[in-house]
Amino acid sequence: MTQISKETKNLILSYQKWQESLQKKEGVSTIHVDEVASKVAAFYEKIRGIIDWKEEHLMKLSVIERSVRKRIIPKLGSKIKVDAESLVLELIRSGHFPNDKIEESKIEEVQKIINKYIYIIGSKSENIQLIQWLSSILSCEIEEALMSSIKENALIDFMYNKIKSTTFLSKDLIEKEKITEKEKDIQIFVNVQRALFDLDDSLIGYHLIKYKYPNWSKISEEELKKINIEQIKKEIDYELDHPLKGKISQICYKYNTPYLILNDIILENPFEAENKISNPALMESLIKKHYNKRLNNMQSRMTRAGFYSTLSIFITNIASLLFIEIPVAKYFGQFSNVSYIVDILVPTALMAILVLSIDKPPKGNLEKVIMETIKIVYNDEKKELYEIKKFKKRGPIFNFFISLMYAISFVLSMSVIYWLLSLINFPPFSYIVFVIFLSLIAFAGVKIRERAKELHMMDQKDGFMATITDLLALPIILLGKWFTLRWKKYNIISAVFNALIDMPLSIFVEFIEQWRYFLQEKKEQL
Repeated sequence: MTQISKETKNLILSYQKWQESLQKKEGVSTIHVDEVASKVAAFYEKIRGIIDWKEEHLMKLSVIERSVRKRIIPKLGSKIKVDAESLVLELIRSGHFPNDKIEESKIEEVQKIINKYIYIIGSKSENIQLIQWLSSILSCEIEEALMSSIKENALIDFMYNKIKSTTFLSKDLIEKEKITEKEKDIQIFVNVQRALFDLDDSLIGYHLIKYKYPNWSKISEEELKKINIEQIKKEIDYELDHPLKGKISQICYKYNTPYLILNDIILENPFEAENKISNPALMESLIKKHYNKRLNNMQSRMTRAGFYSTLSIFITNIASLLFIEIPVAKYFGQFSNVSYIVDILVPTALMAILVLSIDKPPKGNLEKVIMETIKIVYNDEKKELYEIKKFKKRGPIFNFFISLMYAISFVLSMSVIYWLLSLINFPPFSYIVFVIFLSLIAFAGVKIRERAKELHMMDQKDGFMATITDLLALPIILLGKWFTLRWKKYNIISAVFNALIDMPLSIFVEFIEQWRYFLQEKKEQL
Protein backbone atom coordinates (compact mmCIF):
# COMPACT_ATOMS: atom_id res chain seq x y z
CA MET A 1 0.00 0.00 0.00
CA THR A 2 1.30 3.47 -0.93
CA GLN A 3 0.96 6.23 1.64
CA ILE A 4 -1.69 8.73 0.61
CA SER A 5 -1.31 12.31 1.78
CA LYS A 6 -2.96 13.70 4.90
CA GLU A 7 -4.84 16.24 2.75
CA THR A 8 -6.31 13.42 0.63
CA LYS A 9 -7.43 11.57 3.78
CA ASN A 10 -9.13 14.72 5.06
CA LEU A 11 -10.85 15.15 1.70
CA ILE A 12 -12.20 11.58 1.87
CA LEU A 13 -13.44 12.21 5.43
CA SER A 14 -15.34 15.29 4.23
CA TYR A 15 -17.02 13.22 1.52
CA GLN A 16 -17.98 10.63 4.14
CA LYS A 17 -19.54 13.37 6.29
CA TRP A 18 -21.42 14.62 3.24
CA GLN A 19 -22.71 11.09 2.56
CA GLU A 20 -23.86 10.74 6.17
CA SER A 21 -25.61 14.14 6.03
CA LEU A 22 -27.85 12.80 3.25
CA GLN A 23 -29.22 10.03 5.46
CA LYS A 24 -32.58 10.70 7.06
CA LYS A 25 -32.29 11.04 10.85
CA GLU A 26 -34.60 9.02 13.07
CA GLY A 27 -37.33 11.03 14.82
CA VAL A 28 -36.55 14.24 12.89
CA SER A 29 -39.49 15.89 11.10
CA THR A 30 -38.98 16.85 7.46
CA ILE A 31 -40.78 19.35 5.23
CA HIS A 32 -43.50 17.90 3.02
CA VAL A 33 -45.29 19.62 0.14
CA ASP A 34 -48.31 18.34 -1.76
CA GLU A 35 -47.32 16.20 -4.78
CA VAL A 36 -49.98 17.62 -7.11
CA ALA A 37 -49.04 21.25 -6.30
CA SER A 38 -45.38 20.29 -6.68
CA LYS A 39 -45.96 18.81 -10.16
CA VAL A 40 -47.69 22.01 -11.34
CA ALA A 41 -44.83 24.18 -9.98
CA ALA A 42 -42.13 21.83 -11.35
CA PHE A 43 -43.76 21.89 -14.82
CA TYR A 44 -43.68 25.70 -14.78
CA GLU A 45 -40.01 25.63 -13.75
CA LYS A 46 -39.20 23.42 -16.76
CA ILE A 47 -40.75 26.05 -19.02
CA ARG A 48 -38.84 28.79 -17.18
CA GLY A 49 -35.70 26.73 -17.62
CA ILE A 50 -36.07 27.00 -21.40
CA ILE A 51 -36.75 30.74 -21.35
CA ASP A 52 -34.02 31.60 -18.85
CA TRP A 53 -31.64 28.66 -19.28
CA LYS A 54 -28.60 28.20 -17.04
CA GLU A 55 -26.35 25.29 -16.13
CA GLU A 56 -28.04 22.83 -13.75
CA HIS A 57 -25.95 23.86 -10.72
CA LEU A 58 -26.93 27.53 -11.25
CA MET A 59 -30.62 26.88 -11.93
CA LYS A 60 -31.31 26.24 -8.23
CA LEU A 61 -29.76 29.56 -7.27
CA SER A 62 -31.77 31.33 -9.97
CA VAL A 63 -35.03 29.94 -8.54
CA ILE A 64 -34.10 31.07 -5.01
CA GLU A 65 -33.12 34.54 -6.21
CA ARG A 66 -36.40 34.90 -8.07
CA SER A 67 -38.36 33.89 -4.95
CA VAL A 68 -36.31 36.25 -2.76
CA ARG A 69 -36.93 39.23 -5.05
CA LYS A 70 -40.62 38.36 -5.28
CA ARG A 71 -41.33 37.63 -1.61
CA ILE A 72 -38.76 39.66 0.35
CA ILE A 73 -37.63 42.74 -1.58
CA PRO A 74 -41.16 44.31 -1.89
CA LYS A 75 -41.56 44.08 1.91
CA LEU A 76 -38.36 45.96 2.75
CA GLY A 77 -39.04 49.10 4.77
CA SER A 78 -42.55 47.95 5.72
CA LYS A 79 -43.71 46.35 8.98
CA ILE A 80 -44.87 43.19 7.17
CA LYS A 81 -42.96 40.17 8.46
CA VAL A 82 -41.07 38.15 5.88
CA ASP A 83 -42.13 34.50 6.22
CA ALA A 84 -39.35 31.99 5.58
CA GLU A 85 -41.72 29.01 5.58
CA SER A 86 -43.65 30.08 2.47
CA LEU A 87 -40.33 30.73 0.69
CA VAL A 88 -38.91 27.28 1.58
CA LEU A 89 -42.15 25.52 0.58
CA GLU A 90 -42.11 27.30 -2.80
CA LEU A 91 -38.52 26.19 -3.40
CA ILE A 92 -39.33 22.55 -2.64
CA ARG A 93 -42.42 22.66 -4.88
CA SER A 94 -40.22 23.93 -7.73
CA GLY A 95 -38.60 20.49 -7.92
CA HIS A 96 -35.09 21.84 -7.37
CA PHE A 97 -35.08 20.73 -3.72
CA PRO A 98 -36.13 17.26 -2.49
CA ASN A 99 -39.52 16.64 -0.87
CA ASP A 100 -39.54 14.95 2.58
CA LYS A 101 -35.74 15.33 2.88
CA ILE A 102 -35.15 18.80 4.33
CA GLU A 103 -35.53 19.06 8.11
CA GLU A 104 -38.23 21.39 9.47
CA SER A 105 -35.60 23.12 11.62
CA LYS A 106 -34.18 24.56 8.37
CA ILE A 107 -37.15 26.96 8.19
CA GLU A 108 -36.01 28.68 11.38
CA GLU A 109 -32.43 28.74 10.07
CA VAL A 110 -33.57 30.39 6.81
CA GLN A 111 -35.66 32.88 8.83
CA LYS A 112 -32.55 33.97 10.76
CA ILE A 113 -30.64 34.37 7.49
CA ILE A 114 -33.42 36.53 6.01
CA ASN A 115 -33.60 38.67 9.18
CA LYS A 116 -29.83 39.18 9.05
CA TYR A 117 -29.92 40.56 5.50
CA ILE A 118 -32.97 42.72 6.22
CA TYR A 119 -30.96 44.19 9.11
CA ILE A 120 -27.93 44.71 6.84
CA ILE A 121 -30.02 46.53 4.24
CA GLY A 122 -31.55 48.74 6.96
CA SER A 123 -31.43 52.36 5.85
CA LYS A 124 -29.81 51.44 2.52
CA SER A 125 -33.16 50.52 0.95
CA GLU A 126 -32.76 53.29 -1.65
CA ASN A 127 -29.56 51.81 -3.07
CA ILE A 128 -31.13 49.50 -5.68
CA GLN A 129 -27.81 48.15 -6.97
CA LEU A 130 -26.70 47.20 -3.46
CA ILE A 131 -30.06 45.54 -2.70
CA GLN A 132 -29.86 43.46 -5.89
CA TRP A 133 -26.35 42.35 -4.95
CA LEU A 134 -27.39 41.52 -1.36
CA SER A 135 -30.41 39.56 -2.62
CA SER A 136 -28.00 37.43 -4.70
CA ILE A 137 -25.75 36.84 -1.67
CA LEU A 138 -28.82 36.08 0.48
CA SER A 139 -29.93 33.50 -2.12
CA CYS A 140 -26.53 31.81 -1.94
CA GLU A 141 -26.72 31.54 1.85
CA ILE A 142 -30.27 30.14 1.71
CA GLU A 143 -29.15 27.50 -0.82
CA GLU A 144 -26.26 26.52 1.44
CA ALA A 145 -28.62 26.23 4.42
CA LEU A 146 -31.05 23.96 2.54
CA MET A 147 -28.53 21.79 0.69
CA SER A 148 -25.25 20.62 2.14
CA SER A 149 -22.19 21.86 0.27
CA ILE A 150 -19.64 19.96 2.40
CA LYS A 151 -18.39 18.00 -0.59
CA GLU A 152 -17.96 20.97 -2.95
CA ASN A 153 -16.30 23.16 -0.28
CA ALA A 154 -13.92 20.34 0.64
CA LEU A 155 -12.78 19.91 -2.97
CA ILE A 156 -12.39 23.70 -3.39
CA ASP A 157 -10.23 23.86 -0.22
CA PHE A 158 -8.20 20.83 -1.34
CA MET A 159 -7.35 22.30 -4.75
CA TYR A 160 -6.87 25.79 -3.28
CA ASN A 161 -4.24 24.56 -0.81
CA LYS A 162 -2.43 22.53 -3.47
CA ILE A 163 -2.28 25.39 -5.99
CA LYS A 164 -1.39 27.86 -3.24
CA SER A 165 1.62 25.75 -2.17
CA THR A 166 2.97 25.45 -5.72
CA THR A 167 2.61 29.01 -7.03
CA PHE A 168 4.68 32.06 -6.17
CA LEU A 169 4.91 35.67 -7.28
CA SER A 170 7.89 36.93 -9.24
CA LYS A 171 10.15 39.53 -7.64
CA ASP A 172 8.99 42.19 -10.12
CA LEU A 173 5.32 41.63 -9.25
CA ILE A 174 6.01 42.05 -5.55
CA GLU A 175 8.39 45.03 -5.76
CA LYS A 176 7.14 46.98 -8.79
CA GLU A 177 3.46 46.05 -9.08
CA LYS A 178 2.98 45.86 -5.28
CA ILE A 179 1.01 42.61 -5.53
CA THR A 180 0.81 40.86 -2.14
CA GLU A 181 0.71 37.17 -1.20
CA LYS A 182 -2.78 37.71 0.20
CA GLU A 183 -4.01 39.01 -3.16
CA LYS A 184 -2.49 35.99 -4.88
CA ASP A 185 -4.16 33.60 -2.41
CA ILE A 186 -7.57 35.24 -2.86
CA GLN A 187 -7.23 34.99 -6.65
CA ILE A 188 -6.40 31.29 -6.35
CA PHE A 189 -9.49 30.86 -4.15
CA VAL A 190 -11.68 32.70 -6.71
CA ASN A 191 -10.38 30.93 -9.81
CA VAL A 192 -10.39 27.44 -8.27
CA GLN A 193 -14.16 27.81 -7.88
CA ARG A 194 -14.54 28.84 -11.51
CA ALA A 195 -12.32 26.02 -12.74
CA LEU A 196 -13.95 23.25 -10.68
CA PHE A 197 -17.65 24.13 -10.73
CA ASP A 198 -18.01 27.10 -13.11
CA LEU A 199 -19.57 29.11 -10.27
CA ASP A 200 -20.98 32.54 -11.07
CA ASP A 201 -19.93 35.82 -9.45
CA SER A 202 -22.71 35.86 -6.83
CA LEU A 203 -21.70 32.45 -5.42
CA ILE A 204 -18.01 33.34 -5.48
CA GLY A 205 -18.88 36.69 -3.86
CA TYR A 206 -20.69 34.88 -1.04
CA HIS A 207 -17.71 32.56 -0.55
CA LEU A 208 -15.40 35.59 -0.47
CA ILE A 209 -17.50 37.14 2.32
CA LYS A 210 -17.11 33.91 4.32
CA TYR A 211 -13.39 33.88 3.45
CA LYS A 212 -12.98 37.40 4.85
CA TYR A 213 -15.47 36.85 7.74
CA PRO A 214 -15.28 33.17 8.82
CA ASN A 215 -18.10 33.63 11.37
CA TRP A 216 -20.46 35.22 8.81
CA SER A 217 -23.20 32.58 9.25
CA LYS A 218 -23.37 33.30 13.01
CA ILE A 219 -22.37 36.95 13.02
CA SER A 220 -24.00 39.07 15.76
CA GLU A 221 -25.82 42.39 15.36
CA GLU A 222 -23.01 44.14 17.23
CA GLU A 223 -20.49 42.86 14.68
CA LEU A 224 -22.80 43.77 11.78
CA LYS A 225 -22.93 47.37 13.01
CA LYS A 226 -19.16 47.64 12.54
CA ILE A 227 -19.29 46.33 8.96
CA ASN A 228 -19.43 48.68 5.96
CA ILE A 229 -21.38 46.58 3.42
CA GLU A 230 -20.74 49.03 0.56
CA GLN A 231 -17.00 48.69 1.16
CA ILE A 232 -17.28 44.88 1.23
CA LYS A 233 -19.08 44.94 -2.13
CA LYS A 234 -16.42 47.24 -3.56
CA GLU A 235 -13.63 44.90 -2.37
CA ILE A 236 -15.37 41.82 -3.78
CA ASP A 237 -15.98 43.51 -7.16
CA TYR A 238 -12.25 44.28 -7.28
CA GLU A 239 -11.31 40.68 -6.41
CA LEU A 240 -13.61 39.32 -9.13
CA ASP A 241 -11.82 41.41 -11.74
CA HIS A 242 -8.30 41.52 -10.28
CA PRO A 243 -5.23 42.09 -12.53
CA LEU A 244 -3.93 38.62 -11.54
CA LYS A 245 -7.18 36.92 -12.63
CA GLY A 246 -6.02 35.93 -16.12
CA LYS A 247 -2.68 34.41 -15.11
CA ILE A 248 -4.02 32.41 -12.14
CA SER A 249 -7.12 31.38 -14.11
CA GLN A 250 -4.86 29.72 -16.73
CA ILE A 251 -3.17 27.61 -14.03
CA CYS A 252 -6.46 26.62 -12.36
CA TYR A 253 -8.18 25.62 -15.60
CA LYS A 254 -5.15 23.70 -16.84
CA TYR A 255 -4.83 21.66 -13.64
CA ASN A 256 -8.50 21.19 -12.66
CA THR A 257 -8.81 17.76 -14.36
CA PRO A 258 -7.00 15.67 -11.68
CA TYR A 259 -9.26 17.15 -8.98
CA LEU A 260 -12.42 16.42 -11.00
CA ILE A 261 -11.26 12.83 -11.56
CA LEU A 262 -10.40 12.40 -7.86
CA ASN A 263 -13.85 13.76 -7.00
CA ASP A 264 -15.45 11.07 -9.21
CA ILE A 265 -13.33 8.29 -7.68
CA ILE A 266 -14.22 9.22 -4.08
CA LEU A 267 -17.91 9.77 -4.94
CA GLU A 268 -18.17 6.18 -6.21
CA ASN A 269 -17.97 5.04 -2.58
CA PRO A 270 -16.54 7.49 0.00
CA PHE A 271 -16.23 4.75 2.66
CA GLU A 272 -14.09 2.49 0.45
CA ALA A 273 -12.18 5.28 -1.30
CA GLU A 274 -9.11 5.27 0.98
CA ASN A 275 -8.44 1.54 0.49
CA LYS A 276 -8.83 1.86 -3.29
CA ILE A 277 -6.66 4.95 -3.59
CA SER A 278 -3.92 3.38 -1.44
CA ASN A 279 -3.39 0.77 -4.16
CA PRO A 280 -1.45 2.51 -7.02
CA ALA A 281 -2.36 -0.11 -9.67
CA LEU A 282 -6.04 0.07 -8.78
CA MET A 283 -5.84 3.87 -8.56
CA GLU A 284 -4.45 4.08 -12.11
CA SER A 285 -7.25 1.91 -13.47
CA LEU A 286 -9.82 4.07 -11.61
CA ILE A 287 -8.34 7.25 -13.13
CA LYS A 288 -8.64 5.73 -16.63
CA LYS A 289 -12.19 4.56 -15.94
CA HIS A 290 -13.47 7.92 -14.71
CA TYR A 291 -11.51 9.88 -17.31
CA ASN A 292 -13.18 7.88 -20.11
CA LYS A 293 -16.55 8.18 -18.38
CA ARG A 294 -16.23 11.98 -18.22
CA LEU A 295 -15.06 12.04 -21.82
CA ASN A 296 -18.10 10.02 -22.96
CA ASN A 297 -20.47 12.26 -20.98
CA MET A 298 -18.83 15.43 -22.24
CA GLN A 299 -20.40 15.44 -25.71
CA SER A 300 -23.93 14.89 -24.37
CA ARG A 301 -23.42 17.59 -21.71
CA MET A 302 -22.15 20.08 -24.26
CA THR A 303 -24.90 19.18 -26.76
CA ARG A 304 -27.51 19.72 -24.04
CA ALA A 305 -25.93 23.05 -23.07
CA GLY A 306 -25.85 24.11 -26.72
CA PHE A 307 -29.46 23.01 -27.29
CA TYR A 308 -30.93 24.85 -24.31
CA SER A 309 -28.91 28.03 -24.72
CA THR A 310 -29.87 28.10 -28.43
CA LEU A 311 -33.52 27.37 -27.63
CA SER A 312 -33.60 30.20 -25.09
CA ILE A 313 -32.22 32.68 -27.65
CA PHE A 314 -34.32 31.10 -30.43
CA ILE A 315 -37.59 31.75 -28.57
CA THR A 316 -36.60 35.38 -28.01
CA ASN A 317 -35.67 35.60 -31.70
CA ILE A 318 -39.12 34.31 -32.71
CA ALA A 319 -40.76 36.84 -30.38
CA SER A 320 -38.63 39.59 -31.93
CA LEU A 321 -39.67 38.48 -35.42
CA LEU A 322 -43.40 38.32 -34.67
CA PHE A 323 -43.73 41.51 -32.65
CA ILE A 324 -41.01 43.80 -34.03
CA GLU A 325 -39.25 42.78 -37.26
CA ILE A 326 -42.19 41.54 -39.37
CA PRO A 327 -44.49 44.50 -38.48
CA VAL A 328 -41.67 46.98 -39.24
CA ALA A 329 -40.77 45.19 -42.52
CA LYS A 330 -44.42 45.10 -43.63
CA TYR A 331 -44.82 48.79 -42.82
CA PHE A 332 -41.87 49.66 -45.09
CA GLY A 333 -42.88 47.03 -47.69
CA GLN A 334 -39.70 44.94 -47.28
CA PHE A 335 -41.15 41.64 -46.01
CA SER A 336 -39.25 38.51 -47.17
CA ASN A 337 -39.89 34.93 -46.04
CA VAL A 338 -36.40 33.82 -47.12
CA SER A 339 -34.72 36.48 -44.98
CA TYR A 340 -36.62 35.41 -41.85
CA ILE A 341 -35.79 31.73 -42.39
CA VAL A 342 -32.13 32.76 -42.59
CA ASP A 343 -32.60 34.95 -39.50
CA ILE A 344 -33.70 31.88 -37.51
CA LEU A 345 -31.61 29.07 -39.02
CA VAL A 346 -28.15 30.67 -39.35
CA PRO A 347 -27.57 31.36 -35.61
CA THR A 348 -28.95 27.87 -34.80
CA ALA A 349 -26.66 26.25 -37.39
CA LEU A 350 -23.69 28.19 -35.99
CA MET A 351 -24.30 26.74 -32.51
CA ALA A 352 -24.60 23.23 -33.97
CA ILE A 353 -21.26 23.65 -35.78
CA LEU A 354 -19.54 25.02 -32.66
CA VAL A 355 -20.79 22.15 -30.45
CA LEU A 356 -20.34 19.30 -32.96
CA SER A 357 -16.79 20.41 -33.85
CA ILE A 358 -15.49 20.25 -30.25
CA ASP A 359 -12.05 18.63 -30.31
CA LYS A 360 -11.21 15.56 -28.26
CA PRO A 361 -8.24 15.80 -25.86
CA PRO A 362 -4.89 15.53 -27.69
CA LYS A 363 -2.64 12.47 -27.71
CA GLY A 364 -0.84 11.90 -24.42
CA ASN A 365 -3.50 13.74 -22.41
CA LEU A 366 -4.61 10.66 -20.45
CA GLU A 367 -1.02 9.89 -19.39
CA LYS A 368 -0.64 13.49 -18.20
CA VAL A 369 -3.90 13.25 -16.21
CA ILE A 370 -2.77 10.00 -14.55
CA MET A 371 0.60 11.50 -13.61
CA GLU A 372 -0.90 14.73 -12.18
CA THR A 373 -3.63 12.88 -10.24
CA ILE A 374 -1.03 10.58 -8.67
CA LYS A 375 0.96 13.69 -7.66
CA ILE A 376 -1.91 15.30 -5.75
CA VAL A 377 -3.03 12.09 -4.01
CA TYR A 378 0.17 10.59 -2.62
CA ASN A 379 2.90 11.99 -0.40
CA ASP A 380 5.22 13.44 -3.01
CA GLU A 381 8.05 15.71 -1.91
CA LYS A 382 8.74 16.82 -5.49
CA LYS A 383 6.59 19.83 -6.25
CA GLU A 384 6.34 21.50 -9.64
CA LEU A 385 6.41 25.22 -8.90
CA TYR A 386 4.68 27.86 -11.06
CA GLU A 387 5.95 31.41 -11.12
CA ILE A 388 3.45 34.19 -11.74
CA LYS A 389 5.41 36.74 -13.70
CA LYS A 390 5.05 40.46 -14.22
CA PHE A 391 2.40 41.64 -16.64
CA LYS A 392 3.70 42.57 -20.06
CA LYS A 393 3.14 46.27 -20.49
CA ARG A 394 2.62 47.41 -24.05
CA GLY A 395 3.62 50.83 -25.28
CA PRO A 396 1.13 53.39 -26.64
CA ILE A 397 2.20 52.74 -30.26
CA PHE A 398 1.65 48.99 -29.90
CA ASN A 399 -1.72 49.59 -28.22
CA PHE A 400 -2.71 51.92 -31.06
CA PHE A 401 -1.95 49.30 -33.71
CA ILE A 402 -3.75 46.58 -31.73
CA SER A 403 -6.83 48.81 -31.43
CA LEU A 404 -6.59 49.65 -35.13
CA MET A 405 -6.37 45.95 -36.06
CA TYR A 406 -9.39 45.21 -33.88
CA ALA A 407 -11.37 48.07 -35.47
CA ILE A 408 -10.45 46.87 -38.98
CA SER A 409 -11.42 43.25 -38.17
CA PHE A 410 -14.73 44.48 -36.68
CA VAL A 411 -15.55 46.54 -39.78
CA LEU A 412 -14.47 43.66 -42.03
CA SER A 413 -16.64 41.14 -40.16
CA MET A 414 -19.67 43.44 -40.25
CA SER A 415 -19.08 44.15 -43.95
CA VAL A 416 -19.01 40.43 -44.81
CA ILE A 417 -22.26 39.87 -42.84
CA TYR A 418 -23.88 42.90 -44.54
CA TRP A 419 -22.82 41.70 -48.01
CA LEU A 420 -24.14 38.16 -47.47
CA LEU A 421 -27.46 39.40 -46.08
CA SER A 422 -27.88 41.90 -48.91
CA LEU A 423 -27.74 39.00 -51.40
CA ILE A 424 -31.09 37.75 -50.07
CA ASN A 425 -32.66 41.23 -49.76
CA PHE A 426 -32.54 41.23 -45.96
CA PRO A 427 -34.72 44.02 -44.46
CA PRO A 428 -32.47 46.86 -43.16
CA PHE A 429 -33.93 46.86 -39.63
CA SER A 430 -33.40 43.09 -39.32
CA TYR A 431 -29.63 43.50 -39.85
CA ILE A 432 -29.31 44.78 -36.27
CA VAL A 433 -31.42 41.99 -34.79
CA PHE A 434 -29.54 39.34 -36.81
CA VAL A 435 -26.15 40.58 -35.61
CA ILE A 436 -27.37 40.65 -31.99
CA PHE A 437 -28.58 37.05 -32.04
CA LEU A 438 -25.59 35.84 -34.08
CA SER A 439 -23.18 37.38 -31.55
CA LEU A 440 -25.15 35.92 -28.58
CA ILE A 441 -24.96 32.45 -30.11
CA ALA A 442 -21.27 32.87 -31.00
CA PHE A 443 -20.36 33.86 -27.43
CA ALA A 444 -22.48 31.07 -25.89
CA GLY A 445 -20.90 28.55 -28.27
CA VAL A 446 -17.36 29.67 -27.45
CA LYS A 447 -18.12 29.42 -23.71
CA ILE A 448 -19.39 25.86 -24.21
CA ARG A 449 -16.28 24.95 -26.23
CA GLU A 450 -14.05 26.33 -23.48
CA ARG A 451 -15.98 24.33 -20.86
CA ALA A 452 -15.51 21.23 -23.01
CA LYS A 453 -11.75 21.57 -22.49
CA GLU A 454 -11.99 20.72 -18.78
CA LEU A 455 -10.15 17.42 -19.44
CA HIS A 456 -7.41 18.99 -21.58
CA MET A 457 -4.03 19.17 -19.87
CA MET A 458 -1.79 19.23 -22.93
CA ASP A 459 -1.03 22.56 -24.58
CA GLN A 460 -2.32 22.95 -28.15
CA LYS A 461 -0.95 25.47 -30.60
CA ASP A 462 -3.26 27.23 -33.04
CA GLY A 463 -2.35 27.20 -36.72
CA PHE A 464 -2.29 30.13 -39.15
CA MET A 465 -5.89 29.61 -40.31
CA ALA A 466 -7.14 29.43 -36.71
CA THR A 467 -5.42 32.76 -36.00
CA ILE A 468 -7.09 34.42 -39.01
CA THR A 469 -10.48 32.96 -38.02
CA ASP A 470 -10.05 34.23 -34.46
CA LEU A 471 -9.19 37.69 -35.75
CA LEU A 472 -12.43 37.87 -37.74
CA ALA A 473 -14.62 36.12 -35.15
CA LEU A 474 -13.34 37.93 -32.05
CA PRO A 475 -15.33 41.15 -32.63
CA ILE A 476 -18.56 39.13 -32.97
CA ILE A 477 -17.73 37.09 -29.85
CA LEU A 478 -16.89 40.16 -27.74
CA LEU A 479 -20.07 41.85 -28.96
CA GLY A 480 -21.93 38.71 -27.87
CA LYS A 481 -20.31 38.94 -24.45
CA TRP A 482 -21.48 42.55 -24.10
CA PHE A 483 -25.03 41.62 -25.13
CA THR A 484 -25.02 38.55 -22.83
CA LEU A 485 -24.33 40.72 -19.76
CA ARG A 486 -27.32 42.86 -20.67
CA TRP A 487 -29.37 39.78 -21.62
CA LYS A 488 -29.12 38.60 -18.00
CA LYS A 489 -30.43 41.95 -16.76
CA TYR A 490 -33.00 42.70 -19.45
CA ASN A 491 -34.35 39.35 -20.69
CA ILE A 492 -37.76 40.69 -21.75
CA ILE A 493 -39.53 37.31 -21.94
CA SER A 494 -38.20 36.40 -18.49
CA ALA A 495 -39.44 39.78 -17.19
CA VAL A 496 -42.91 39.09 -18.68
CA PHE A 497 -42.99 35.72 -16.92
CA ASN A 498 -41.98 37.39 -13.64
CA ALA A 499 -44.58 40.15 -13.90
CA LEU A 500 -47.59 38.34 -15.36
CA ILE A 501 -47.21 34.64 -14.51
CA ASP A 502 -44.83 34.05 -11.60
CA MET A 503 -46.78 35.60 -8.72
CA PRO A 504 -50.29 34.50 -9.82
CA LEU A 505 -49.01 30.96 -10.37
CA SER A 506 -47.38 30.89 -6.92
CA ILE A 507 -50.69 31.90 -5.33
CA PHE A 508 -52.55 29.30 -7.43
CA VAL A 509 -50.12 26.51 -6.45
CA GLU A 510 -50.43 27.43 -2.76
CA PHE A 511 -54.22 27.39 -3.14
CA ILE A 512 -54.09 23.88 -4.68
CA GLU A 513 -51.96 22.67 -1.77
CA GLN A 514 -54.22 24.18 0.90
CA TRP A 515 -57.36 22.88 -0.85
CA ARG A 516 -55.97 19.35 -0.98
CA TYR A 517 -55.06 19.52 2.72
CA PHE A 518 -58.64 20.69 3.44
CA LEU A 519 -60.09 17.74 1.50
CA GLN A 520 -57.76 15.36 3.33
CA GLU A 521 -58.96 16.70 6.71
CA LYS A 522 -62.60 16.20 5.69
CA LYS A 523 -61.87 12.63 4.61
CA GLU A 524 -60.20 11.93 7.96
CA GLN A 525 -63.31 13.26 9.75
CA LEU A 526 -65.47 10.84 7.77
